[in-house]
Amino acid sequence: MNPASITEVAVAVLSQPDDRAPREGRCAAAGSSSRVLLARRPAGKPYAGYWEFPGGKVEPGESLDAALARELREELGIGVSRACRWITHIFEYPHASVRLNFFRVFEWQGTPHPHEGQVFSWQRPDAVEVTPLLPANFPILKALTLPPVLGISYAEALGVDSFLARLDVALANGLRLIQVRDKTLPEEVRLQLARETVRRAHRHGARVLVNGPLELARAAGADGVHLDSSIAARLGTRPDCEWVGVSCHDGAELAHAAVLGADFALLSPVLPTLTHPGAATLGWPMVSSLAAASPIPVYGLGGLTRDDVMRARAHGAHGVALLRGAWT
Repeated sequence: MNPASITEVAVAVLSQPDDRAPREGRCAAAGSSSRVLLARRPAGKPYAGYWEFPGGKVEPGESLDAALARELREELGIGVSRACRWITHIFEYPHASVRLNFFRVFEWQGTPHPHEGQVFSWQRPDAVEVTPLLPANFPILKALTLPPVLGISYAEALGVDSFLARLDVALANGLRLIQVRDKTLPEEVRLQLARETVRRAHRHGARVLVNGPLELARAAGADGVHLDSSIAARLGTRPDCEWVGVSCHDGAELAHAAVLGADFALLSPVLPTLTHPGAATLGWPMVSSLAAASPIPVYGLGGLTRDDVMRARAHGAHGVALLRGAWT
């Protein structure tokens, strides 16, 4: 593909709590608990009548941030207060190749209203009721159902019973995405841990991925699998399950995770950790660079706490993945 033939587009994901009427405000913290703003393309444009996220073409010499602010002012009549890069998709339509630079818009001034003949609708990402949607937006909506915090099981250190007790507390406090890891546990113990984690998590509407073989995830009734970088490197196709996560440590691994069709990646280590003192870290500038270019959401992992969610988002990450911090 000739880079010169790609049309750059700035795209906005505005979100609001599901129980609030559309008005001036800021987004909710979680994924599917929020509604996102979709716009129907007006007559006279390609794909007229299709629904998409608001945004538009980047003008020559214009930065992505400036294009986003201009498009939202022109299309919705709002001013951007705080927006963060999120993910980047290249999509080929019959009439054009576009690079969709998605931003999460967390704060804005004014009330969104159509300025260019569009129709707007606030929709839940996991239950969109408007049709038809532009094809490029289906993976975006799925990604928006991911919560900002992912908890990695810690039963090896805490003990299974203690971990499950802390899991109940975390679920009651809103944790909605869990990776069962604990690879040093005996196989049968690990299977029972995974099954019990799934049982408790599903009562709260939370998802569970198992770090390991697809057969183990299926036996546990999990929602998907999580792949270590070495295992992902040996695969050429996506595992056959609903959700797939991949552990990554650099741009090449992140790019391969996207080629596999993973739903998200864990990028580590962001900061120094207790388990690997003195090890090289990515740092926030590198996280920003990698996350902005990634077509799949990225969770920062390593040396982070729940208090780092907004910092992670400000650097382009979807959220944070926590080991110890998820269970304290």
